[in-house]
Amino acid sequence: QVQLVESGGGLVQPGASLRLSCTLSGATFPHYGMAWFRQAFGTERAFVAAIDWRGTGTRYRESVEGRFTISRDNAASTAYLQMNSLKPEDTGHYYCAGRYFGNSEDRPGDYHEWGQGIPVTVSS
Repeated sequence: QVQLVESGGGLVQPGASLRLSCTLSGATFPHYGMAWFRQAFGTERAFVAAIDWRGTGTRYRESVEGRFTISRDNAASTAYLQMNSLKPEDTGHYYCAGRYFGNSEDRPGDYHEWGQGIPVTVSS
């Protein structure tokens, strides 16, 4: 059974940084494309960033381009989302997702494996 576990969220002030981690177990991590989505209260789940299974292709939503970086460490079976210059509009519940041999897809329906999510709050 594939399991994704997120960590690293929390409450920070605007301008601060956070790094989210997502560890996959129960499957061969190098075979999975990984992504991050977020959901603010009362809104639909929205794409944030994705990295393909090879680790050579990434994709970002426009509003985080240049501030967020997605990466992966196959030896640790972990994907990361480095978030810099955080803004209040980045607040939400962040979900890690995995797709077998994924190629940086940006729709929630493209992903078959999901973590439970972790809260990120950016507020002064």
